Amino acid sequence: MVRKAIYPGSFDPITFGHLDIIHRAANLFDHVYVAVLHNTQKQALFTVDERLEMMKASVTAENVTCEVFEGLAVEYAQRRAAIAMVRGLRAVSDFEAELKMATANRHLNADIEMIYLMTSSEHSFLSSSIVKEVASLGGNVDGWVPAPVSARLKEKFSRKEGRKSP
Repeated sequence: MVRKAIYPGSFDPITFGHLDIIHRAANLFDHVYVAVLHNTQKQALFTVDERLEMMKASVTAENVTCEVFEGLAVEYAQRRAAIAMVRGLRAVSDFEAELKMATANRHLNADIEMIYLMTSSEHSFLSSSIVKEVASLGGNVDGWVPAPVSARLKEKFSRKEGRKSP
């Protein structure tokens, strides 16, 4: 039996913290689907296609597939015949929201196990929101995101300010 998992998220944009979780999950499961959420309710900095492209350029594990999904993550997991949904935890503050989500997901599909991986300490402060805020103010985020993401952030924010990219 092939043991599959999904790792859903908005990944706007993907960070080294996300990649840490992806590569560790890839060591635990035969196959991992990184599922980029297409959420029409949220205003993302990058389009779903841009996020997927950056994801594919950043993920190196051979047993990982990156794709877009809409709707409920548990339904996506079921379509992919996944036995687990992987989530990363950075701090205690993440736990409450994840507990609520896990409880709802268990109610929707008790066959999908929730697996939580603690983010490595060097990435525990890192979030897509922090990356976007620092990048929007011209800060260097090269140590927080892969090179393709850093380049996209520089391009995105230089266009918003009417500057040419370096």
